[in-house]
Amino acid sequence: MRYSISLARGAFAAVIVATMAATAYAQTGRVVGIVKDETSQPIKGATLSLENPDASPRNFTATSDDHGRFAVIGLKAGEWSLVAQAPGFVAEVARLQVRATTPSTPALTLRRAPQAPVSALGSVGVKDLQADLRAADQQFSAQQWDQAIASYRSILARAPALSVVNLQVGAAYRNKKDYDNAIAAYNDLLKADPNSDKARVGVGETYMEKGDLAAAANALNPSTAGASKEVLFTLGEIEAARGNTDAAVQWYQKASADDPNWGKPLLKLGLTSLKKGDKTDAAARLQRVMAVDPTSAEAVQARTALEQLK
Repeated sequence: MRYSISLARGAFAAVIVATMAATAYAQTGRVVGIVKDETSQPIKGATLSLENPDASPRNFTATSDDHGRFAVIGLKAGEWSLVAQAPGFVAEVARLQVRATTPSTPALTLRRAPQAPVSALGSVGVKDLQADLRAADQQFSAQQWDQAIASYRSILARAPALSVVNLQVGAAYRNKKDYDNAIAAYNDLLKADPNSDKARVGVGETYMEKGDLAAAANALNPSTAGASKEVLFTLGEIEAARGNTDAAVQWYQKASADDPNWGKPLLKLGLTSLKKGDKTDAAARLQRVMAVDPTSAEAVQARTALEQLK
């Protein structure tokens, strides 16, 4: 299995709550969001720059209004990089998956690195940073794991505030089946951001791959209030690996309730119903997967499973 992560990079001292929705025509979508500081106050005049080398036009720019809100329309469906900048704050680089099918509503909570000054990016400019990240991502996509790790670590050495890049480092190590170093990379991020659910999920999933299900469950700490949908889903995966189907279903249901348009838990619930012989429930859930995200890998699996019901 190959691991790839779409991640929000950096230590931009703000909270960007981005809501992505798609139009039903011309394969275009829009990004609508709000920029806030760490005290939840809106940031006026923040600059939002979006880039997708495969799109035409490939660049869009927006500025947040008095309430910190911004909107960009006419985006080609696909992955876009977003750079958010504001005077007095450290620039943030994020990845957004824009869809032209059903709306997607991610919430990105980005926190200030401890004592991170405005110069936290050092001598690395925003354009240089984008180019370096793009080059590292190309190595990752080409499965050049060692080269990608070296490139990501070079970025971290020059811009320590971008600790979230450790998510990609961890993913590369997992693709190499170097689980201990993957866990170490995720823990490096957790040192900078103890509330990073993405890092916690990474640790949990890596322990699962090592075959240590107890450590995987402990890493996710299910008693934590306000767990993200990714944590809830991964807890379901752990219970499924343990053979506790009913417990797994409960976690999948919680994850699905958190985001009814997320295909992953819907697919798991549909496949579980299929195994139990409840074809009616299975068909309903599998059809839902195809409706909410028809271009996803989960939709392909749902379509295959539905064929078995005919």
